[in-house]
Amino acid sequence: MDRETIAALGFAGLFVLLFIRVPVGLAMMAIGALGIYLIRPPAALPVVAGEIFAEAANYPLTILPLFILMGNLAGVSGMSRDLYDAAHSWFGHMKGGLASATIVGCAGFSALSGSSLAAALTMGRVSLPQMQRYRYDNGLATGAIAAGGTLGILIPPSAGFVVYAILTEQSIGRLFMAGVLPGLLLTSLFVLAIWIVVFRKPHYAPQSADRVDLPDRIRALGRASWIVGIIVLTIGGIYTGVFSAVEAAGVGAFLALLVTIFRRAFTWENLREVTLGTLKSTGTVFLILFGAFVFKTFVGFTGIPFALTQWVEGQGFSKAEVVIAILAGFIILGMFMDGFAILVLTVPLAQPILETLGVDLIWFGVMMVIALEMGLISPPVGINVFVVKGIANDVSLNTIFRGIWPFWFAMLAALALVYLLPQIALLLPNSMFG
Repeated sequence: MDRETIAALGFAGLFVLLFIRVPVGLAMMAIGALGIYLIRPPAALPVVAGEIFAEAANYPLTILPLFILMGNLAGVSGMSRDLYDAAHSWFGHMKGGLASATIVGCAGFSALSGSSLAAALTMGRVSLPQMQRYRYDNGLATGAIAAGGTLGILIPPSAGFVVYAILTEQSIGRLFMAGVLPGLLLTSLFVLAIWIVVFRKPHYAPQSADRVDLPDRIRALGRASWIVGIIVLTIGGIYTGVFSAVEAAGVGAFLALLVTIFRRAFTWENLREVTLGTLKSTGTVFLILFGAFVFKTFVGFTGIPFALTQWVEGQGFSKAEVVIAILAGFIILGMFMDGFAILVLTVPLAQPILETLGVDLIWFGVMMVIALEMGLISPPVGINVFVVKGIANDVSLNTIFRGIWPFWFAMLAALALVYLLPQIALLLPNSMFG
């Protein structure tokens, strides 16, 4: 059996396993190991063992459990609630202000957790009862939560950027910096989308919260200063070169722990919840990475990346055409597959082509993450939508999917802006360390 046939059967087998809900990491590891065995039998066991050990011992990956721990501590300590309350006090009295406060709260929490699902779940529990209390349209309310949660894989620290950096051997710190301005841009576009929806359909947000006096707003902002301070210190430290991304994760987790103790939230029950949540999330991501690198080696053995690169060069496609085609593929795949699965499956194939064409992989990584964000809320398999459905049991899936479309088009606008104006993504990483 030739290598092209083995590659085709490998990808087909992987899609079958994913379709029947086999965990992504296990599916890739099994197909990758079997494929390597069919091509080069003596290499199968050493490759599987070597790749797993290499990734388990990969020092930069310690950033994942540390940032996950930081986000979990922010949740149990009440810092996430303080962040939403501050946003609520400043925006709640405006038309659609509660939905805008949800977006701002998700953006802030994303800068502490790096997880889209955690951001949607944590802020959704806080904000949804408030929006329902003021009779917000269920589609707008749940759509804002689902879309706001997607900021977790764009605003640093982002688990998506970490995995992308490991796969492409790019700097985690530079990718984190590249996500700051696009993250702020997308947050602003989400708020703009809410304003447009409410302007066109005022009955979607018929009531506003009472205006909060300025002293109370400042006090609310002061209570949120814990989480804001940790965010500024960690991201600012990476930008100025005071410490690396991994060191920033350690500093942030330690400060979050101190705040949790100071607020007397460091109870046995909270400790158990934080520990189990961190271990479960870390184990899931690491399993995906183990499988990804075994599968990546299998793909390399087949020679498919080289053949694709040669084909693209032979067709004479321009850099712009290739980048747009790959991003369109990400958006389409996002309708059916998990974002991490798309990331680890496609990057090994796309990277050689992009490097041959001279595409900046930091810039492309930002656009890729935005495209994956679109998949998180796209029907029929928008994971964030199902997370929100778990919070809003009385709201139908059709209603939630109806509510996400203004935000989906806001993401498309952000993707177009970053494509047309690469400096939105590259300004901060190119100016790092002075």
